[in-house]
This record gives sequence, C-alpha cells and structure tokens, in this order.
Amino acid sequence: MLRDNKNEVAHLGLAARWRRLPIWDWFARYRQNWRDLGLPSKLLMLTASFVLLAEVLIFLPSISTFRVDWLNERLTAAQLATLAAEGFPGGDVPSGLRAEMLRTAQVKAIASRRQGVRRLVLPVDPQMTIDAHYDLRQRPESWLEGVGLKLEQIGDAIAVFFAPDGRTIRVLGAIGDDPDDLVEIVMPEAPLKAALRAYALNILGVSIVISLATAALVYFALSRLLVRPMMRITHAMVHFRQDPEDPARIIVPSGRHDEIGTAERELGEMQKQLSGALLQKTRLAQLGLAVSKINHDLRGMLANAQLISDRLTVIPDPTVQRFAPKLIASLDRAINFCNDTLRFGRAEEAAPRRELMLLKPLAEEVGEALGLPREDTIDFVLDMEDTLRIDADRDHLFRILSNLVRNAIEAIEGAQPSPRGEILIKAWREGRRVLVEVRDNGPGVPKKARDHLFEAFTGSQRKGGTGLGLAIAAEIVGVHGGHVRLLDTETGAAFLIEIPDRGAHSIAETADLGSVSTVKSGGGA
Repeated sequence: MLRDNKNEVAHLGLAARWRRLPIWDWFARYRQNWRDLGLPSKLLMLTASFVLLAEVLIFLPSISTFRVDWLNERLTAAQLATLAAEGFPGGDVPSGLRAEMLRTAQVKAIASRRQGVRRLVLPVDPQMTIDAHYDLRQRPESWLEGVGLKLEQIGDAIAVFFAPDGRTIRVLGAIGDDPDDLVEIVMPEAPLKAALRAYALNILGVSIVISLATAALVYFALSRLLVRPMMRITHAMVHFRQDPEDPARIIVPSGRHDEIGTAERELGEMQKQLSGALLQKTRLAQLGLAVSKINHDLRGMLANAQLISDRLTVIPDPTVQRFAPKLIASLDRAINFCNDTLRFGRAEEAAPRRELMLLKPLAEEVGEALGLPREDTIDFVLDMEDTLRIDADRDHLFRILSNLVRNAIEAIEGAQPSPRGEILIKAWREGRRVLVEVRDNGPGVPKKARDHLFEAFTGSQRKGGTGLGLAIAAEIVGVHGGHVRLLDTETGAAFLIEIPDRGAHSIAETADLGSVSTVKSGGGA
C-alpha cells in the first residue's frame, strides 16, 4: 500500500512538472495570436506551411538517394580498382599505381570477396580507426521492409550533417548477382559530407523558390475564389447590422453558381425578409401609438354617449324602451373593447371571465348588431339547439363571432356578380367541448391568403383590409384553450371554432351540462 501511494505521488509530480513546461505557455500564446489573425493571414500562413511541409517530404528522400548514389559510385570505382589489381602477378600493385587508385576512388582501403575468396586489394592503415559501418547490399523483400529501409537511409543522411569532422567510415557493396560477392571500402566521410552539403543547399534553394511560387499561386487563387467573397459577405453582414431597415444595405449577389453564390443569394433574401419585417414592426409600433391616442379620445366620446343613452330609459315610448337596452349594451361593449384594445399583441393575455351561458341568444345578438338578416341580400341562419350552452367569456365570444360574421358579410358584398348571400352559424357539443362553425356562400378564401390567414396585417383578403379580425378571433380562442381553423369547402368559406370547457366546474354547472343533449357534427337544430 505504501509503495502504491509513493508511485501515485511520483506520477502526480511528473504530471505537474509536465504541465509547467514552457511549451504550454508558448502554445497558449500562439493559439490566441492565431485567433486574432484575419482570414487572409491565416490562409497565407497555412499555404506556406503546407507547401514547406511538402518540400521537406521531398527534400529528405532526395538527400538520402544522393548519399546512396554517391557511395555506390565509390564502390564502383573500388570494383574497377579491384579488377585492375587482379592483372598484376600475385595482386601486388605498385605503390605509384596504388596511390593513384586510392585517389581516384577517394578511399583509403579496398577489399573484395569473389567466389568465397577474400582479397585485400589496397590494405588499410593499421593505425586507422573506423567510426561507422554502412551496408548497401540490403534488398527489401516486402513493401514494409522497403519503407523501413528508406527511413533508415534518411536517418543516415541526416546524421552526416551532424557528424563530427574527421570520421572514417566503412561501406559494403554487392558485386553481381551473388549475395556472397562483395566489395568493401574504407574512406573518410569528409568528401561525402561536402558533396551532400552542396547538394542539400542546391535542393534547398530550388525548394524555396518552388515553395514561394506555389504558395503565391495557391494564395492568390484561394484568395480570389474564397477569401475575398467571404470578406465581402462579412462586410455586407456588418454593414447591414448597422441599419437593418435601410434597403440599400442589402447585399447584391455576384451571380456565381457555386456555394459562395448560394450563400450570397440566401443572405440577400434573408436580409430582404428581415428588413421588411423590421419595417413592418416599425409601422406597427407607430400604429400602436396612434391607436392608443385615438383610443383615449374615443373612450371619452363613448362615455358621453353612454350617459346620454342612459336618459333614454326614462322615455315611455315603447320603441325606445325596446331598443334602449340593446343600445346601452352595445355602448358598454364598445367601452370595454376600447379598454382591452391595447392588450392585443401582449405576451400574455388576461384570463377570460368564463361562464356557462346559452349560445343561441348570443348568436342572435351578433346578427342584430350587424343588421342580419338583410332583406333580399343576405340570409342569417342559426343551426343549434336552444339549450346548447358554452363555457366562455361572453364579450370575448361576441367579438369572435362578430369578426367572423363581419368578414363573411364583406366577402359576400364584394363578390362579383353579387349572389344572394347566406351566413350560417352552426354549433353542437362533443363531450366537454363545443364546436361552432361559421359558414358563408361567398367567393371563399384565396390560396395566397391561406398561409398567413390568422396573422395581423398579412391575412387580409380584400383591398384596404388589415387582417386583424381573424387574428383577434384566433388569439381570443387560444386564450380559451381552443383553436380556430379554416375548413376545406367547395364554395364559400367555413371556419370551425373549438372551445373546450374548463377543467373543473361546480356541481350545479355539471348538472346543467348533463341536462343538455349532444348534437353531433352534421346534426341540425
């Protein structure tokens, strides 16, 4: 246990020292500096780095091949010296010729082995020290062995640059196809180092020129194809953000058909939609301010009209007595509507004051308020049971039906040629919900208006309309937990309203609901 604890402490200490290495601070600074660079600078650095890496991958095998070829040339010269030595009796080469052969082959000693017989052509100096041995007879038998041999030769070539001066090396090479025949030379490494260094400098110069030329071509090509268009898109986004409502700041697509062109077109379309939406929001805000001012004065006028209408109740005329309550109720509803006008569009609407009430009298009141039926022009039909009750806010439901019926009247009156119109309000109960259908035989809803039918200021079907009627109706139905939708019809338009009951009712209300018969869809009163 104590040994394990010591090992763990040692491991933690090693990890702490590893994290404290200066390389991590350098990496953090480099990473931050890299993030601060612009796209052109990053492209230039990456292009130069990748081209330089490619040149390095070419440079290393090149110097390795040069070294092997240079040594093979020395082995070939030594083999020729061996053949020359065999022409002398006993292989005794004169000293003058021996010195010339060593100079030509740039070696200090030559030995060979042919048909199992080893021969020392030019003997080595007994005082000479051999510092490294290299065998060039290796022949890889597989691809993997070939890669390993190439890497080993690259390492030997790199080692020549860092080796100390004055080294002597021994090199073995093959003679012919017999693997047992060989030629062996002992030579100073200085000529090899000088030749390899000169070759490396030449390759390095050519590599630098190729790298700069390639990097410049790649940089300018990518800059024109990618970087400049991306910078243009970025500038357009920043320029548009400064004033999104200015249509002149919308990007103009360049007409390209690749991904950059698609991005430009999509960005331009998105900016157009956003600019239009912001302009509409601005107009709506201005409209809301105007409505609030008008609403303030209108409430005062309606209050005065309400005070005057209250005096009508003391007039004994039967006609006045019959219409005065309806006039007062309409004025009360108008005043309440003015008070609730600015609630439209809020994130949260006030909860409706729901009650269980008869639906048919309310529908009849909607018809009377809108002057329905109209003789020889528009019929007004109610298809529901007299005892059908609905759990809703009375004023809210009146506004819903009024908006839908008013839209139906306008659609029928605007039809050319104008037919004899008919507006039907049909209602029935299904379980704990009431379905109300408002149908007319007008021209119907155009297809282009269906997508934004319940959106304010966008779903209007007629010239000069605002589209608020259906938007208000949909919002109020949503406050009740229900929904309204347009039905598919062959002629005219039909809207179906669904208003569910509240989650819990009093015992009396539940008893009332139990006494009401259910009318299924398609059933009549």
